[in-house]
Amino acid sequence: MQPIPNSIAAMAGDLTEWRHDLHRHPELSQHEKRTSALVAEKLRSWGLDAVEEGVGKTGVVGVLHGRNGPGEGILLRADMDALPITEETGAEHASTNPGVMHACGHDGHTTMLLGAARHLAETRNFEGTVYFCFQPAEEDGSGAKAMIDDALFDRFPAKRVFGMHNWPGIPVGQFAVRPGPMMGAASIFDIRVRGAGGHGAMPHLTRDPIAAGAHIVTALNTIVARKIDPMQPAVVSVTRFDAGTTYNVVPDEALIWGTMRSLNDDVIRQIGAEIERICQRTAEAHGVEVSFGAEMEFHPATVNDPAEAAFAAEVLDQVVGSENVLRDHPPTMAAEDFAFLSNARPGAFIFIGNGASAPLHNAAYDFDDSAAPVGVAFFTKLVETALPAQG
Repeated sequence: MQPIPNSIAAMAGDLTEWRHDLHRHPELSQHEKRTSALVAEKLRSWGLDAVEEGVGKTGVVGVLHGRNGPGEGILLRADMDALPITEETGAEHASTNPGVMHACGHDGHTTMLLGAARHLAETRNFEGTVYFCFQPAEEDGSGAKAMIDDALFDRFPAKRVFGMHNWPGIPVGQFAVRPGPMMGAASIFDIRVRGAGGHGAMPHLTRDPIAAGAHIVTALNTIVARKIDPMQPAVVSVTRFDAGTTYNVVPDEALIWGTMRSLNDDVIRQIGAEIERICQRTAEAHGVEVSFGAEMEFHPATVNDPAEAAFAAEVLDQVVGSENVLRDHPPTMAAEDFAFLSNARPGAFIFIGNGASAPLHNAAYDFDDSAAPVGVAFFTKLVETALPAQG
């Protein structure tokens, strides 16, 4: 890996301090009050041209002009929220908020964007305007859309958008970026099966919702194999089957939850239609009532604009060397609400290596602090390349 610029490497201690503070004080989606206030205070202390709070409820946007004042705008995004998980890292900087932890590295993302804001505010080695977008509520999928609905792009008219997520399994110092789909479209569904309960010794007098539900679950597992084009990656996962309270009672009701995912938004719609059809036919066959609900205003797939992905890769080549830029890393079915931003403006979403950490959304996960200066170097070089200083 190429050396990080000295001015950024010198920030490593501060980056670690900020990240550990954020990690100790995690906040759930749309409750990022302390985090937002901390971000805004730091941005103001570094002399940004404007800092707007309360964008999309708890979002913060910092505005920084280059050497010759306002001009073409670029937006850099980091997410701020944590997860409802009890931390098991044993780290000195472990969460002090019981049942909540930064198990996805958003503390690291916020830290890297703060570092880029400080460095660029000190150097202003660019022309135009950078919008530093600190987004709430990525984990519940509402944050990016809330900021857009709050006139994000009218108030902060960026022409291009870029984001970054840490990725366990990729070594620190390496990045991954690709044109086209980077992360999946995702929706959730719930199915409620209503029958008629009774004594477990006399099931013929009942209309058993468990038996009907079991048939539904089995049928759902055939959708991808038999209804979806095999050239279109897709996933249907049942994640909850809840029914009954004791050994000898057939219950009145069963509840089924799950998720459907694809790299293609139309495939999500097709899966939803198939689930609804299965529910209707199973209800008829078993003499029960089945209701199906799905979140059809779902996370769209995160699709990188080919030109912006190529641009990001060229910048990464300069930061870490082409041998450390993975251009063929497979996309993932995990979803990202950065998709709402990149649907509104051309952009690219990049993975930054987090080494051999525990998986994302795991109680033992922790962001690798050695990755932070590398992320700052990328964000900084991205701005200086996209908005080059004149003269």
